[in-house]
Amino acid sequence: TDTGGVNDESFNQSTWEGLQKAEKKFGSDKVKVKYLESTKDADYVPNIETFVEEDLDLIIGVGYKMAGAIEEASKNYPDVQFAIIDHSYEKQPENVTSLIYEDNTAAYLAGLVAAKKTETNKVAFIGGIKSATLDKFEYGFRAGVKAANPNCELTVRYLNSFSDSALAKSVANQMHKDGVDVIYTAAGAAGTGAIEAAKENNKMAIGVDVDQSPLAPDNIISSTMKNVNVSIVNLVGEILEDNYQGGQVIVNTLASGGVGLSDTTKDHVSKDILDYVNEQAGKIKSGEIVVPENEKQYNEIVGK
Repeated sequence: TDTGGVNDESFNQSTWEGLQKAEKKFGSDKVKVKYLESTKDADYVPNIETFVEEDLDLIIGVGYKMAGAIEEASKNYPDVQFAIIDHSYEKQPENVTSLIYEDNTAAYLAGLVAAKKTETNKVAFIGGIKSATLDKFEYGFRAGVKAANPNCELTVRYLNSFSDSALAKSVANQMHKDGVDVIYTAAGAAGTGAIEAAKENNKMAIGVDVDQSPLAPDNIISSTMKNVNVSIVNLVGEILEDNYQGGQVIVNTLASGGVGLSDTTKDHVSKDILDYVNEQAGKIKSGEIVVPENEKQYNEIVGK
């Protein structure tokens, strides 16, 4: 895991659930799974080396923060197969499979929902650590908000952490005081703090990576889904069937079902908003709507 830990209610947890599903699906006689948690960035290299010594078939690093450690290990141990979630390389190592997710498109749909649901015309985005990966979430969300409600005011804040839930809660509380009534948080385990604030202040929240509605069933109106668990089961299946090929960059899209909004969205969003969101999703799949991944693309597609 990265520093969010295995129970982060986010993509570390989803990856581990995928491995457990694979063990169940293919049988524990064929698949044995395990994890190591990283409490700080310095744990990545020793954790990977611990697993290398155990002669495993595949070592998965969760999150772009592990990119350097995985790349280094792939060079040091060319006979070991690695995978990484949420990162691909300019020169993709032959023994690393990258699982990439079209997070910007799911975030765009979340932006549509937020902009249609707000009653104060003020929504916000809270990010973990600013990066190319987080830009997908931020600028996808920005574009969705703008498309659905051009006059909606959007506030953006970064925590510089994926684990500081107290800080996320404090930032969300301040946003609520400033009139924001919908917050979309992409900050790993830290995001649970913003959800707590929504619960306590009776505001709306949008979850990330997995369906986070169990954390606040009355307040989480939607979650952007990154179906890491599904990708992991598929990856393990490829290994078992001898179809596995290292060096791949697998892009999980809205069209392929790799990303999207949680099923529980329909419990909080009216049919007319849902129909509108689904219609826009269809336009993304057909290529009629192009969703930005970063500030440059946002300025080109949406305008400043």
